[in-house]
Amino acid sequence: MARVGLTAERLTRAGAELADEVGFDKVTVAALARQFGVKDASLYSHVKSSQDLKTRIALLALEELADRVAAALAGRAGKDALEAFAHAYRDYAREYPGRYAAAQLRLTPDEAAASAGVRHALMTRAILRGYDLTEPDQTHAVRLLGSVFHGYISLESGGSFSHSAPGTEETWSRVLDALDALLRNWPAP
Repeated sequence: MARVGLTAERLTRAGAELADEVGFDKVTVAALARQFGVKDASLYSHVKSSQDLKTRIALLALEELADRVAAALAGRAGKDALEAFAHAYRDYAREYPGRYAAAQLRLTPDEAAASAGVRHALMTRAILRGYDLTEPDQTHAVRLLGSVFHGYISLESGGSFSHSAPGTEETWSRVLDALDALLRNWPAP
């Protein structure tokens, strides 16, 4: 019998909050059961396993992030859109570090196709239309942006930039300027 008040959605949200507190890698069904003061078995009628829980958290994070990015992009184009997109990702990672880590979880092809990850790709391509990139350059640019944003965010959150001047805000601004210049002058093959 399912415990009153426990649902897959509630457990997913609680798991996401736990991920932000202790790190995504430490989220398990057992850890969540301890948080609710129940036995692990009480949760298995709602989630299949710790991997299922992590996948649900990843899907939630992708959805939240897509909503945030879409709101930031509304009515913007060119460099303004690029900056809004980048800031939305970075701000989400700072505010929800465990969920951001969850959004990087490798999903099955079916899970990925049904996730908000598709929206992320479409929004990135929408930004790139403002730079007149066509295929295959658009795909190369999508990968470049993802790599730069995720790399910078990961290094910054790990403290890699905290030991020297200039500050990370100045560097972030310069990175975005450089990306804009590169996209405007994308090299010919």
